Amino acid sequence: MRVAVLEDCREIREFVSRQLTSAGYQCQEFVDSNALLDELRRQTFDLLVLDWMLPDRPGTEVLHWVRANLPRTLAVLFLTSRASDDDVSSVLNSGADDYLVKPITSGMLLARTRALLRRCSVPIELSGPQIFDDFEFDSGRGELRLRGALISLTPKQFALALLLFQHLDAPLPNARIIEAVWRRAPDEPALRTLSTHASMLRTKLGLRPQHGYRLMPLYGYGYRLQRVPSG
Repeated sequence: MRVAVLEDCREIREFVSRQLTSAGYQCQEFVDSNALLDELRRQTFDLLVLDWMLPDRPGTEVLHWVRANLPRTLAVLFLTSRASDDDVSSVLNSGADDYLVKPITSGMLLARTRALLRRCSVPIELSGPQIFDDFEFDSGRGELRLRGALISLTPKQFALALLLFQHLDAPLPNARIIEAVWRRAPDEPALRTLSTHASMLRTKLGLRPQHGYRLMPLYGYGYRLQRVPSG
């Protein structure tokens, strides 16, 4: 897997490249956006790690060019020190697949990278049993078992839970969730319905940090089901 890293801070750029190279990825570092864009016109990458604050132009500008000119299969992981809800939703709505807030850690960098590349390269299987730790989904029966015990869910709750687990650790936009689960436009009533279902799943499935998972709303964007390390 080939990774392009655009970051003007030498320490962060070398840290990202060193961690990903140690994990088996082939990294190419870039200091300014023009050099990156020239290279993107010539060769293909699987992942772009992109900083927001660059000396020659904002990272969002680079992101807009990437989404307008390159295949959507190029995954984009945004690095930012701006962690407000508005900033995060702006980056995701502009076309980033995921984001990390600085300072970044090796563990989180590798986890997000693997999740992104896995989603972009392997189609998600929609039928047959699917197991995520203690959660076992039986799509044929529309049943979910937690440590062997059947959890009572409506069909929409089951579909929403399965979608979230299939995209574990990934930010999912409201529009995609609503279209996939309810087959309708993401209007205001649909957003309220989604919020209610997310709250019910949080309770029924125990999606809280003390149980190993966190179901997070991403203000103005969507939701992320995140695995929380024990300890």
